[in-house]
Amino acid sequence: MGGADAARPDPTTPEWARDDWTGDIEVVFLVRHGETEWNRLGRRQGQLDSPLTADGRRQAERVASAATGLSVDGVFSSPLGRAVATARVCERRLGQPVTVVDELAEVHHGRMAGLTTAEIDRAFPGRMALRAANPYEWCFPGGESYADADRRAAVALRRIAATRARRPLIVSHEMIGRMLLRTLLGADPATALAWSHPHDVVYGVDVAGRTLGELRVDRAGGDDGGPG
Repeated sequence: MGGADAARPDPTTPEWARDDWTGDIEVVFLVRHGETEWNRLGRRQGQLDSPLTADGRRQAERVASAATGLSVDGVFSSPLGRAVATARVCERRLGQPVTVVDELAEVHHGRMAGLTTAEIDRAFPGRMALRAANPYEWCFPGGESYADADRRAAVALRRIAATRARRPLIVSHEMIGRMLLRTLLGADPATALAWSHPHDVVYGVDVAGRTLGELRVDRAGGDDGGPG
């Protein structure tokens, strides 16, 4: 995990408990970290980590460049190294310091973390079929479910709102990102789980209107990678 020296919001902020948790937020921009070595190898990362590839570093630069025109007034990151590395690029381009929010970490993959799909099928026969039957409630062995991550995502957004940012940029991961979008858009779990987040897309959510926009940056030099 990375970014231990970055600032964190005050966990005692009373705004978390408000019904109107959005505070001053107008638009939330969501970014997925750049491609990593394990994305390229098809290994599930969860809350383990692997470094950005050369393509991943270029993706981070392109996303940060695209974000310069979005009037971002705060950069918030998952504590995991791949997200912090991407957020640091945004920090340099946008002139906004990175604030780490622990609840933005990826869904914990438990004992499946670090494994490929083929390795999971051998080590945990039948488990992924159970997941397909109830993907929101299904829990990684020794890890989390989407339902667990859903609760974390709501807390993360309350923490960010408590900083009074109006146009925050959030750097996180595909799976927790689905739950962030679910909270922001008021979507049902099935709809949220169908969303994907390529490494080269900035999502923008109009909080009051609950509408989703997409800014796709130049994709030259890399693909979308794998989970996490």
